[in-house]
Amino acid sequence: MEENRIMKRGNDESAGDFQRVADRVSTTSIIGNVILSVFKLMAGIAAHSNAMVSDAVHSASDVFSTVVVIIGIRLASKKADKEHPYGHERLECVAAIILAMVLFMTGIGIGMEAFKNILSGSYNDLPVPGTLALAAAVVSIMVKEAMFWYTKIYAIRIDSSALLADAWHHRSDAFSSVGALIGIAGARFGFPVMDSIASLVIFVFIIKAAYDIFKDAVDKMVDRSCDEETERQIYECVMKNREVRGIDSLYTRIFGNRIYVDIEVEVDGSYTLKRSHEIAEEVHEDIERNFQKIKHIMVHVNPAPTDV
Repeated sequence: MEENRIMKRGNDESAGDFQRVADRVSTTSIIGNVILSVFKLMAGIAAHSNAMVSDAVHSASDVFSTVVVIIGIRLASKKADKEHPYGHERLECVAAIILAMVLFMTGIGIGMEAFKNILSGSYNDLPVPGTLALAAAVVSIMVKEAMFWYTKIYAIRIDSSALLADAWHHRSDAFSSVGALIGIAGARFGFPVMDSIASLVIFVFIIKAAYDIFKDAVDKMVDRSCDEETERQIYECVMKNREVRGIDSLYTRIFGNRIYVDIEVEVDGSYTLKRSHEIAEEVHEDIERNFQKIKHIMVHVNPAPTDV
């Protein structure tokens, strides 16, 4: 009973740390994106750069995306209840899917405007961006790349798919700013259409990021199994128990950002039910101790074949 209380307290503390880190990183992202998007929007308007205005819209979408991430993580951190006995981890995947949809719609809007300018053919009528737009692009690249690494480090530390999706959103924004920088520079060198081409490049990066985030979230929603290396490590961990004669089956599934394991092990068929249960408990504890991402383990004991 005491052991169960200790495990429960440990899980509660872990969930609390997860929430605190996620809140801190998300708040930093929101503040940074608000300041950066306003700066880029003003620079884009003042310097007559469609690429920089598009980049500002991308950064502004990050604010909404981070809010979605905060909500998703809060819901995913809720304790299991009667209606959700396996927990709420998948709600974080829902947040990541919503984030992917926001990214996709943002990219479509930017792409349509860029296509319209490119297909118009009236390139001489397009305004030439000013130097302020160039400066804004450089600042955006540096800030967004820093935000990417900051968010990614903590996303990996607390194993949050939604926070990691937000990190890649920052990286896509940094890439889009690189495209904006190239386009603005090209326009200033006498090729005004380059500003619109840069917006088109931004569109491609945004759509790619949206696809990657969506695919990762869906994989975690449909009970995809772990990678072969993780399953091999679990297999080897179980076989270290001298009482285990073999493994009849090993199934894993990813549930949100956690792993569920179902395993059937072979033990001496002459053992009592009590001894077989003790071995199952040992296997359970060995797996739980060595794999922090595993939330639930079901161990079934089968009698090992006897030599004839």
